[in-house]
Amino acid sequence: MSILLTDDMQIAELNEQYRYVKGPTDVLSFSQTEGEDSSVPGIEENLLGDVVISVETAKKQADEQGKSLDDEIDMLLAHGLLHLLGYDHAEEDEERVMFAKQEEILKGLQAT
Repeated sequence: MSILLTDDMQIAELNEQYRYVKGPTDVLSFSQTEGEDSSVPGIEENLLGDVVISVETAKKQADEQGKSLDDEIDMLLAHGLLHLLGYDHAEEDEERVMFAKQEEILKGLQAT
């Protein structure tokens, strides 16, 4: 897995190009195991994909929630990783499972 920390302008371009949604978002995940290019020669089998985080949006969200930027980025990274592992939150039951896993990951990070 690779992680790219970027700004709102760049993540907005990716959001529009790949999700057809205008404007910035906080985190995007790009799986290496989905889509037409999932069996590209030379790509490691155990490579999950890429997580892109807008530090600019993360900072705004952290400030709004009274959290540190590091804590918000940790949460976004956990969220993006779970998407790469196949979790989703489009449905209420999926959201409950995914967000519980997200909290598990964050508690594990805090314990270290």
